[in-house]
This record gives sequence, C-alpha cells and structure tokens, in this order.
Amino acid sequence: MDALLSPYAGLVVQYSTLLSVLSDYQAPNFKIHRWLDEGQLISLKRGLYAVPGSSAGVALSLPLVANHLYGPSYVSMEFMLSHYGMIPERVMQVTSVTTRRGKHFENGLGRFSYQRVPLVYYALGVDYVKANERVGYMVASREKALCDWLALTPNLKIYSTKGLRVLLLDDMRMDEAILSDLDVDKVKRFSQAGFKTQRLQWLGRLLAEGV
Repeated sequence: MDALLSPYAGLVVQYSTLLSVLSDYQAPNFKIHRWLDEGQLISLKRGLYAVPGSSAGVALSLPLVANHLYGPSYVSMEFMLSHYGMIPERVMQVTSVTTRRGKHFENGLGRFSYQRVPLVYYALGVDYVKANERVGYMVASREKALCDWLALTPNLKIYSTKGLRVLLLDDMRMDEAILSDLDVDKVKRFSQAGFKTQRLQWLGRLLAEGV
C-alpha cells in the first residue's frame, strides 16, 4: 500500500481529504486515478472513496461504508439478521434504514440500499459498534433488525402468531433459540412508535407466548 494512504487503511475518505494528502502533487487527480486503477482506492460515489485495509491488516467494514454512503442511516434487515446468526444465508446486499427517501448505490464493494422510516421509529433500537480505535458504525440491534424486516418487507400477510411463526421458522429458517432470547419489551416499544404497528404487535405476542 502507498505510504500516503496507509494512515487511512480501512477507512472512508472524502475527495477533499485526498487532495490534502496530495497537496505536494501538481496533478493530484492523476495520482487518485492511479490508486483507483491499482485497487488501492475504491470509488464509492462521486467524491467519496474507501481505502481497502487488507494489506495493512485492517479490514474494511461494509457497515462503515453504508453509514458514509447515505445518512443518517444504520445497517439493518437481512444483512444484520445474517450477521447475528438469525438466518442461515450469507447476505451480500447491505440494506440500511434512513429517515430520508429510499436510495440505491452500486460500486466496487457491492450493492447498498436504503429504506425510509419515520424519525420516531428510526431512533429506537440502534447500536453503535466500535470495531477498533478508529472505526465505529451504526447498526440495528437484533430486535430492531427483525422488526425492520417485518415492517419493510412488502406483501407479508400476517394474521396470527401461528402464521408469523411459520413465516419466521419455516420460510425464513430463523434460529429458534435466538428468537426465544429476544427482548419482548423492546419489540413492544418499537410497536408503539406508530409504524407498521400491527405487524410488530404480532411479533411481540409471538415472543411473549414463546416461540
């Protein structure tokens, strides 16, 4: 890795930061394009870049990238359900929740999508993860990731706790032990935020009855 980039390994940087790093260069854009061609820099969107950290022993976090691409936002839905071991599949697309309009990005790291929710609901159940001394990002808690999935997945027909149980355990193959360990009070609090209330109330009832 270029010595000029090594302090930013595993981080997301603005174009202005790169210009500052290359202040002694007469043609900084040429150097930036060279880094891009060499894979030492990844373009995320106009004016925003990621510095891969594998060669420096610092992994580049997809949730960190997602937070920087579009905000305010936190990573949730299937990506976090997979991360928590609640579903068996490995999820490639990073889905986040935001208070802004929905949006999609595709870049060298993959596909990033954002779904909109009301602010009063958005503010609940969000955790700050400190990956190391330099990197931190916002993600949904286990309970919030599941509630987000239920609230934002279209065309779900849930009319009973039995039907919801079949959806979660049979269709989604969610881990029953983890579901049983979820905090019912948190789910009830999310359901009181006025967003997709009925779906979240069904989840609260299922967890209260025992999965």
